[in-house]
Amino acid sequence: MTLMTEPVSSLQDDNRKQLGAFLRARRESLDPQRLGLPRSGRRRTPGLRREEVAMLADVGVTWYTWLEQGRDVNPSSVVMLAVAKALQCTATETRHLFVLAGLPLGEVPQQVPCEGISEGTRRLLDTLMPKPASIQKPNFDIVAWNDSFGHLMGVDFNAIPEEDRNCIYLFLTHPAWRSRLGKRADALPIFVSYFRAAMAEHRGDPQWEAKLARFFAVSEEFEALWHQGYDVRGVENQQKLFTHPQLGDFYLQQMYWYSAPRNGSRLLVYLPVDDEGEKVLAWLAENHD
Repeated sequence: MTLMTEPVSSLQDDNRKQLGAFLRARRESLDPQRLGLPRSGRRRTPGLRREEVAMLADVGVTWYTWLEQGRDVNPSSVVMLAVAKALQCTATETRHLFVLAGLPLGEVPQQVPCEGISEGTRRLLDTLMPKPASIQKPNFDIVAWNDSFGHLMGVDFNAIPEEDRNCIYLFLTHPAWRSRLGKRADALPIFVSYFRAAMAEHRGDPQWEAKLARFFAVSEEFEALWHQGYDVRGVENQQKLFTHPQLGDFYLQQMYWYSAPRNGSRLLVYLPVDDEGEKVLAWLAENHD
């Protein structure tokens, strides 16, 4: 059976039409007075006029009109950022514009996550006890956890600096964390492939580049693997082997849930897969070791 695929030109035409429709919707949703624009005559349609958007973005009125009409005008990243700013687009909306325009995403400002953990999130983590659970960023920073997660990994997160609370960094530098993972010989190449995949959309981002440099600084092996291979993989739900100095080896089911937006922080929970796992988690909760 032959699979039919949409011609590239047809897809581009459709993207340009969607881009134009989105621009118009954003333009019509804005209040001219709130943007400090003077009243000038009666407005027949809500929102900004095209010439006002063109003025705010410092582009030609005709060019912007063509862009909104879905014509093939090939905007640059710089100009699209200016248009997005003029239309008061969020980081997510700007990213959407870039995708529709076929532009590289490297120059799109990243959404700044809300720092800190809400009371609801804290209650969620505590409610999951004795199941180990944590909230992690796309760069593997651990921003929240429950007691069981610390007990499982042998780490008192409150006792280590915030900048060290990162799954990869802890594997590279923290003996207790590393000792709790089964199949340790396989772990480092996997971490490298995880971070390479996650960083693909953040090239040039100072925070991500600094994170990578920190990994290089503490592990020559991590740096060597980073430069010699191109394996990528995303985090996935799987059974994971752990080891404990008193409990021995045991498996737990690793489960991820994602917050909105999809590329934001994720909830990681470890669930027992058998009676042995249930006993292990109960023991860890009672003994705090």
